[in-house]
Amino acid sequence: MTADRIAGAPISWGVCEVPGWGYQLPPARVLAEMRDVGLAATELGPDGFLPADPGATADVLARHDLQAIGGFTPLLLHVPGQDPVPDVEELLKTYAATGSDVLVLSAVTGLDGYDERPELDADGWATLLGNLDRLHVLATAHGVKAVLHPHVGTMVENGAEVQRVLDGSSIALCLDTGHLLIGGTDPAELTRQAPHRIAHTHVKDVDLGLAQQVQSGRRTYTEAVREGVYRPVGQGDVDFAAIVGHLRDEGYTGWYVLEQDTILTEEPRGEGPLTDVRTSVEELRALLGNHSTTE
Repeated sequence: MTADRIAGAPISWGVCEVPGWGYQLPPARVLAEMRDVGLAATELGPDGFLPADPGATADVLARHDLQAIGGFTPLLLHVPGQDPVPDVEELLKTYAATGSDVLVLSAVTGLDGYDERPELDADGWATLLGNLDRLHVLATAHGVKAVLHPHVGTMVENGAEVQRVLDGSSIALCLDTGHLLIGGTDPAELTRQAPHRIAHTHVKDVDLGLAQQVQSGRRTYTEAVREGVYRPVGQGDVDFAAIVGHLRDEGYTGWYVLEQDTILTEEPRGEGPLTDVRTSVEELRALLGNHSTTE
């Protein structure tokens, strides 16, 4: 059933690769709480969250009865002479050991964080698109699905850049509903126009007012996250009913990953992020269940 394809991501608990992002909860708590709310699987999280040894990572996830599905992989893809293939080949060893099958690529800038980014020239675009195709072929050879994640503060952020990837590369997309909306793309409209290119979904609801402040430069992305730009599913401005409907009509069989960027300042008192995660999971499960019954 579609409603069984809901997974989690550690960043919903504040676990992030950005230096100085915030207080980092330990894996034992994050993974246990994923299972407490009935999630079936998890993305792997940033380097250092799970053990470096692939077999040890597989053991940790098995103890928590969670399936691994791969995850967010920030890479420099636009710099000539910077070959991303060796790093991805090494990462695919962990994928093989854990049964992961979705490689979520992000075209990072080379700067820390996601609050600023350089302009990309024609040579940079040619390098980026070429690397996306190379990594798509490499992943496919290992039985893994590569997707490009449009993301605020990366080289692929806004609507024109997303379209350039669609037109110039064979890679599929990760539909991140939050980053797309903040970057100026309506995720429901993108899903209507190109459902066949969407192979993975990151579920975020968004406060459109705060998103517009990021677009206008009145807030940095990090400030907006800290102030609550991501809302529990059903409490923001993303049209999830339309998104799920378009994906259902296309025969989408991928994951819906609850991935709501959160910043913690200290060890949470009480439930902490779990409260919003539970609300989102319940809303998403109801939405997916309603759609599956109409098929």
